[in-house]
Amino acid sequence: MSSSSASKDAPPPLPEPLRVAVADSHTHLDMQSGTVEEGLAKAASVGVTTVVQVGCDVKGSRWAAETAAAYENVHAAVALHPNEAPRIVHGDPGATSQPSGAGGGWSRQGARTGGGEAALDDALAEIEALAGLAHVKAVGETGLDYFRTGPEGMAAQERSFRAHIEIAKRQGKALVIHDRDAHADVLRVLREEGAPERTVFHCYSGDAEMARECAAAGYYMSFAGTVTFKNAAPLREALAVAPLELVLVETDAPYLTPAPYRGRPNAPYLIPLTVRAMAAVRGLDEDAMATALAVNTARAFAY
Repeated sequence: MSSSSASKDAPPPLPEPLRVAVADSHTHLDMQSGTVEEGLAKAASVGVTTVVQVGCDVKGSRWAAETAAAYENVHAAVALHPNEAPRIVHGDPGATSQPSGAGGGWSRQGARTGGGEAALDDALAEIEALAGLAHVKAVGETGLDYFRTGPEGMAAQERSFRAHIEIAKRQGKALVIHDRDAHADVLRVLREEGAPERTVFHCYSGDAEMARECAAAGYYMSFAGTVTFKNAAPLREALAVAPLELVLVETDAPYLTPAPYRGRPNAPYLIPLTVRAMAAVRGLDEDAMATALAVNTARAFAY
């Protein structure tokens, strides 16, 4: 292995610690290297003291719930990722979604037999059972993803999304939305179903106009490392107009590593880089930004 490829695969260094502790509102510890204990300790050493562990399928959602039960500073979100719903319905045992690069990748692969609407109903029933647990704070990530799913999968995605909205409302949990290349339809479904009281757009990817629409509806907008990318001016414009009380921060680790480490493995300990970039966009000092983010995340996920 060359030194350049080795450095690309190497974890970025620890950033300067935050003085005010914050939460990573969306991460995938099960897709990161090292143990949960190591990841949490590394994050805590730089002021990231809480994480929301997000499930993408039944197996991952079970793991999220179990991990949240075992660690006081881990909270769980459980759901079927939008790309998972069509695979269940179509009974595709070998499909896998590769890291998406913007909006939340997903790379789990698992065998499955059968398929059809009944299989989706069974999976949704298990998600609802998990959502009823006290340490599960949210239903997500659910939503719509038109980047990798073609027209043949859209109906299954929308049915799954609507079902997750209803689960979140029945269980009194936050809703965590994955929205990729589907802004108008995601907002439409939320209007038609009636959004839960606490709704979070994970890895917010809309523009300033959409941010105003989300703000009017009271939706939280969670910004990831993408806000640090050079080509992300529309994201920074959205952050600039979003009400401060509706703004969260996340890694979506191991994806979407903030600059200057884009392309290298992401993890919760890199949150300070994104917090500092967000503070600069808002014209706030770092401590004020971190304080708002900490308060907002606790409110959004009711912990």
